[in-house]
Amino acid sequence: MPKGKGPQGKRITLKVAKNSVRVLFNGRRRLELSKMGIAIFPKCLLELADVEEIDLSRNMLRKIPNIIEKFQNLIWLDLHSNQIDELPPAIGTLRNLTFLNLCNNKLTTKGLPEELTLLRNLRTLNLGLNCLETVPTTLGSLKEIIELGLFDNSLTIIPKSVKKLPKLERLNVKRNPLPEFAKEDEPIDTVKRIESLYLVEKKDLCNSCLQMCQGERDELHRLEDITPGSSDKPSFPSLTTPNSTAIENQEEWRIK
Repeated sequence: MPKGKGPQGKRITLKVAKNSVRVLFNGRRRLELSKMGIAIFPKCLLELADVEEIDLSRNMLRKIPNIIEKFQNLIWLDLHSNQIDELPPAIGTLRNLTFLNLCNNKLTTKGLPEELTLLRNLRTLNLGLNCLETVPTTLGSLKEIIELGLFDNSLTIIPKSVKKLPKLERLNVKRNPLPEFAKEDEPIDTVKRIESLYLVEKKDLCNSCLQMCQGERDELHRLEDITPGSSDKPSFPSLTTPNSTAIENQEEWRIK
């Protein structure tokens, strides 16, 4: 490997790229180059600049070149799971883009160009699993955003301009050091988690179930005798709570 150069990755030829174009059910053409070991954006893709969708996810890309502006028909762009640390200003020229997935990269706040806010038709933007410390308030100008992923970053605040996006339906900010997530969880009331409790009369139990329940009750009373506890607990002498072993015979003791 030449000194000073990073990994070259797999070389993508124009023939390989053409064979990777798929026509979707909606008529769009998607260039599928996911998991191809690509480290440098292939210039040969300029020959296919009229495609509507590009999938370059799960590669080794570090940079997206400014030649991305040649793909003016792009509606859908998936770049998740690469090594991208910054976006080029030319990203803002893709005015038809509605879906942009940048999840699981190395983007910092500084690596998000102001031109990103020019994508006024963007509806889905995924910036999760990156290295963001703040969210640019200018993202609040993306009025068409419906789904915004900011999870697994280092965010301590979400700007009001982003929270109040008019069409925002899903905002994922999980696993960030946000103050609202720093509160201790309230203790769980285990009583509230009980789905059902059946109380039956002894006469409604079969002999085997009755003996089992009485044995369990006797054991419980023995433990109560040797364990300090409150003496004012209510008593229900004529009622028995069936043990789980009586499940098979539950129709015999369940209250109709």
